[in-house]
Amino acid sequence: MTDGDRDAQTYESSLTAQSLLLIFAALVVGVLAAVIILPNWLPSLAGSFVGSQPKAYWYLSRATAIVSMALLWASMMLGVGITNKMARLWPGAPAAFALHEYVSLLGLAFAVFHGLILLGDQYSKFSLAQLLTPFATESYRPIWVGLGQLGLYIWAIVTASFYVRKRIGQQAWRVLHYASFLSYAGALIHGLASGTDSGLGWMQAFYFFTSGSFVFLLIYRVVNSLAVRVEKLVAPSTQRTS
Repeated sequence: MTDGDRDAQTYESSLTAQSLLLIFAALVVGVLAAVIILPNWLPSLAGSFVGSQPKAYWYLSRATAIVSMALLWASMMLGVGITNKMARLWPGAPAAFALHEYVSLLGLAFAVFHGLILLGDQYSKFSLAQLLTPFATESYRPIWVGLGQLGLYIWAIVTASFYVRKRIGQQAWRVLHYASFLSYAGALIHGLASGTDSGLGWMQAFYFFTSGSFVFLLIYRVVNSLAVRVEKLVAPSTQRTS
């Protein structure tokens, strides 16, 4: 186990179940305010929600998809940063672990919003069952959408593991956390293959920067871990010869 792994093992979640419920309640209130109250206050906006061809739901889904992807990337970067000791430089291991947890929760909330807001879109006409069931969106790229749905469920499981860490044990928690790589891969493929903005230059730059920086940090993590193990193996033989 490296020093970075010990850092991840030391710090526990600072969110209680009650705090988590309050956060999600606040998110629900925010969604209701955006979908129900705002159109009534702003008549010009109402047409975007309830007109013959409402587009606001689709725009909101696209916007929250980008935000959730950015937050997932940030959560992954923080997680890898903790295990390779880079987090000790900034913002510190305890702060990095807390940010890793909170960013993951926030990103998950945006991802859920990204999917559920499509219930109001008249063009895609997704049902709740289709949105909740992987590979069920027959009218629109079921394979690529399904990978995103699977990624969301894996993300939810990994995030929930913060709160059952003591019950399942450190080893099981670490193994479960490796599934976050599958979540990131599913979300990335989902965005590239099913996103209507994927062909735009700024969106391609976003995917290039986030995925490239993550792969770089991950390779650094693997190389650093191997170097530590080799050093531990070489040290005893060096001591014997001296």
